[in-house]
Amino acid sequence: MFWVTKFSGFIAVAMVIIVLSPSLQSFPPAEAIRSSNTFSFRKSPVFLNANECTTTLLGQSRVCDPSLVHVAITLDIEYLRGSIAAVHSILHHSRCPESVFFHFLVSETNLQTLVRSTFPQLKFKVYYFDPEKVRNIISTSVRQALEQPLNYARNYLADLLEPCVHRVIYLDSDVVVVDDITNLWSTSLGTKTIGAPEYCHANFTKYFTTSFWSEPRFNGAFNGRKPCYFNTGVMVIDLMKWRRAGYTKRIEKWMDIQKTNRIYELGSLPPFLLVFAGHVAPIEHRWNQHGLGGDNVKGSCRDLHPGPVSLLHWSGSGKPWLRLDSKKPCPLDSLWAPYDLYGFSK
Repeated sequence: MFWVTKFSGFIAVAMVIIVLSPSLQSFPPAEAIRSSNTFSFRKSPVFLNANECTTTLLGQSRVCDPSLVHVAITLDIEYLRGSIAAVHSILHHSRCPESVFFHFLVSETNLQTLVRSTFPQLKFKVYYFDPEKVRNIISTSVRQALEQPLNYARNYLADLLEPCVHRVIYLDSDVVVVDDITNLWSTSLGTKTIGAPEYCHANFTKYFTTSFWSEPRFNGAFNGRKPCYFNTGVMVIDLMKWRRAGYTKRIEKWMDIQKTNRIYELGSLPPFLLVFAGHVAPIEHRWNQHGLGGDNVKGSCRDLHPGPVSLLHWSGSGKPWLRLDSKKPCPLDSLWAPYDLYGFSK
């Protein structure tokens, strides 16, 4: 277990680096490899299950094996480096890494070879998400990056993944996990469909426009519940309940309303809030130390929230790989760097 408990300024950052950085632990040497036309990654070290791990009975690539932990992440060129680092961090900190199955959502079809060459022993499957499925219901946002169709692929996990996959952890591409992913996987959702860290002290009204709050036919969606903000970059999802309740259609309905009424400004997040806020199984905040990407102010850096850390999330406009490459990193970007497997371009 790789938990960190109290943070304060630069000294705290140094302490976190010592605890979390795999470069300060015993890693096998990485082998440089070339993959795809534009990206090249070093081959990941081999990660093996501990003796007490459940034996996989149904073969190396069988997605329906009930002993597997399922994790879904998007893969696209712009955030590919982050996705690879996220996978690397999960494997490194898992007691049973061979029991983790990755579901990669893509809108390009040439990334499977890259993943296999970087993680030769990884259990994974690639799912093509057609951008045209959502292109006509995506509205403009405050940042163009939030308008990319692949951002909405999480809405369709219940349709894309096999029916035998009953639960999945969805993670954004700009995270690193510094705890055993099984601890998140085993979270009880009770009667709820999704679980996520909630932030009930956040100003919930700012996620919707004045026209939303002035219209009872819109804001009435929250009648009878106490909605709290949650970040959709880290969610545990019960896919069986999702399928039964038809939540994809409910999210699409709000996206259709948005096209004609402009009830929010922030991409794919508000429809999730409209459907689920107030009906979320709360997960410890340690599983989403978000906001590390800063805001839209150039050079903006953020500190960690008080408390323990199991997952660091560079949500926001700044990404650690870009800041590191530009030689203008934020202090916490040094916690992402050891999981970076980026090599060189052709």
